Amino acid sequence: MREINAQDITAVVKKLCMEANYFLPEDIQDKICKACDAEPWPLAQSILGVIKENYEISLDNAVPICQDTGMACVFLDIGQEVHVNGNIADAVNEGVRQGYVEGCLRKSVVKDPLDRVNTKDNTPAMIYYNIVPGDTFDIMVAPKGFGSENMSQIKMLKPSDGLQGVKDFVIKCVEDAGPNPCPPIVVGVGIGGTFDKAAYLAKKALMRSTDERNANPFYADLEKELLEKINALGLGPQGVGGLTTALCVNIETLPTHIAGLPVAVNINCHVTRHKHASL
Repeated sequence: MREINAQDITAVVKKLCMEANYFLPEDIQDKICKACDAEPWPLAQSILGVIKENYEISLDNAVPICQDTGMACVFLDIGQEVHVNGNIADAVNEGVRQGYVEGCLRKSVVKDPLDRVNTKDNTPAMIYYNIVPGDTFDIMVAPKGFGSENMSQIKMLKPSDGLQGVKDFVIKCVEDAGPNPCPPIVVGVGIGGTFDKAAYLAKKALMRSTDERNANPFYADLEKELLEKINALGLGPQGVGGLTTALCVNIETLPTHIAGLPVAVNINCHVTRHKHASL
């Protein structure tokens, strides 16, 4: 049995909260650059250029890429042969607290959804636990802004809606979102499971590199097709028109009930933030 101290979890979460908000993933940087070079519409190209300049300033100065530094979504893959000395949730939340306070990141969390009183330290985090074989302890911190989160949708399709129903729903979600999630966007799609699992899959899909396609060739082709159809909408960067509405579509799936076809779409803005570390 491998022992891990709760204080080590706190230290890593603190670091990841700051780095995720300061440093855009390299695959997103690369896709924004390529989109800028390929964009024939001057206004769209100008906006992509401003986005590029913005993340370069963040990289050089270690400052937040966006003023909405998000709600901290923390994905934990915990090995079965790991024992944590201390409370995991408390350790994660302390890391978020330290990261957002010391990193000068905006505190965006309210204690209750209706009385709207700010917690003033961006806690609590949304923590997702996954038990895996072995003695590893992996942490992924993904600050989620709500300009994009608010544009996400879930629908319980009928099995008879089939593949076309899934395609139509994903496209409709992007059309409904319009410029609100600050395109170019990354689109996470969850298909199958139950109502809640489909939503989890859609969010987890956003953690996958935009350079990595689904391992199943059928879904890899569907990701490609949906990306082409979304970009054919012509919404473009910030909704002003252009070739690039989305940078990527990532799909994750689970088995489901014979009577159901749950589909969830979780949208991320061009600031698709996530940072990973292992203990």
